[in-house]
Amino acid sequence: MLNNPIKTVGSVCSGIEAASVAWSSLDVNFQWFSEISEFPSTILSSNYPNIENLGDMLNIPHLIREKKIASPDVICGGTPCQSFSLAGFKNGLEDCRGNLTLTFVDIVNANDEVRLKEGLERCLVFWENVEGVLTDKTNAFGSLVSSLAGLDEVFEQKKWPKAGILEGPKRNVAWRVLDSKYFGLPHQRKRLYLLAGGKDFNPSSVLFEDCISDSEVLGTVAFPEQKLTFSKNNVDYEVFRNYTDCLYSAYGTKWNGNAAAYNGSLFIVQDSRIRRLTPLECERLMGLPDNYTLSQKASRTGRYQAVGNSWAVPVVKWIGERIFDSSINKRPSPISKLKDISYPKEVITESSFFYNLAKGMIRLKEGGVLNCTEVPNDYCFGHMYDIVSSDAPKNLYLSPTACAGIVRRKTERGLKMNPRLEEVLSRTANEISAEEIEKRSRVQKRGRFSEDKKSLS
Repeated sequence: MLNNPIKTVGSVCSGIEAASVAWSSLDVNFQWFSEISEFPSTILSSNYPNIENLGDMLNIPHLIREKKIASPDVICGGTPCQSFSLAGFKNGLEDCRGNLTLTFVDIVNANDEVRLKEGLERCLVFWENVEGVLTDKTNAFGSLVSSLAGLDEVFEQKKWPKAGILEGPKRNVAWRVLDSKYFGLPHQRKRLYLLAGGKDFNPSSVLFEDCISDSEVLGTVAFPEQKLTFSKNNVDYEVFRNYTDCLYSAYGTKWNGNAAAYNGSLFIVQDSRIRRLTPLECERLMGLPDNYTLSQKASRTGRYQAVGNSWAVPVVKWIGERIFDSSINKRPSPISKLKDISYPKEVITESSFFYNLAKGMIRLKEGGVLNCTEVPNDYCFGHMYDIVSSDAPKNLYLSPTACAGIVRRKTERGLKMNPRLEEVLSRTANEISAEEIEKRSRVQKRGRFSEDKKSLS
């Protein structure tokens, strides 16, 4: 582990700075941010007026080498996910946004050059992204971990596991997919979290957990059944599932064309009327403070996008606490325990090894297991009761026409729909008939009035 205390952080692709929120209770200082999007930058300047936003991350390697900015103990970031996401075109490194993954490595290398010259150890690296990067056709993840580890050639896998370790000549790298719905949020958000550092740092000690019990079911913990109808502050609510689908950045503009439109997880019934989530409710689903993205210049669409692109705060907090807890990060690497059971590894070079931890729960020699699943040992669950708010504006409620359209598309495409959701949508859609009857009645009355006027004249 680092001999120097971990005190400072530099944030790349900062967004609205979920890391700063997650690590606010820890003894750590953010030295600089890097964000180019206008609305997130506005939020940064409002919430963190004393921390410089460097803007374009392409300039950071030069700024570090010229010592125009600090070379912090930790570099964290989540380079653009659109190149790897199921919602994007999945062009990986062929997309300029995907190539920012390699720029991220350039920043880390520049930072370490300066630190090593100053007698400091290599920085720690924390990186977050969507699961899709593990199956990217351009092997972007292989390029990332190979570069961080210091391999001369890019290491490839037909399918990268959801958990793994790569020991290289320059750095040790570990990664694990974690789901926010096991961290107290009623929000299914599976994300890949990568941690790396110098040869004296064991990222696997931070990301993976020993279990005293040898239970083999931890990786498939069921979300508990909860009441889907409840009252809060004299308002009646109904939700269609105990937790939501992954909140996506286009929620404000493409809310009725994806799976959530058919399972209902991103809809709420309030006083018998169905609506979308508010930006405040989306903030709560990510574990952000209430109205964290609210400002004078905040559009609702901008808030949806910024929150959807952010990180799940409780997950990042859990990792941060383990990074900065010396009693955890100084523990021996789990690799020694893997060696005890002769766990298979792939030899890349004489000093480089890859451990595929796709099994998730690995039984150890002393009787326990090593937890590499998406569920932490001390998992916990949230409830939509804590998410809902009664301040939804009228334009977030679905009109009868919109409800009819969703049901029609479901029928035309032969899709499955949550039965209760279909019932609520159909009930609202039937209001079209009542509206039409009233409208036609008014038209007919006007017509009869006109005819009566003509006969009188």
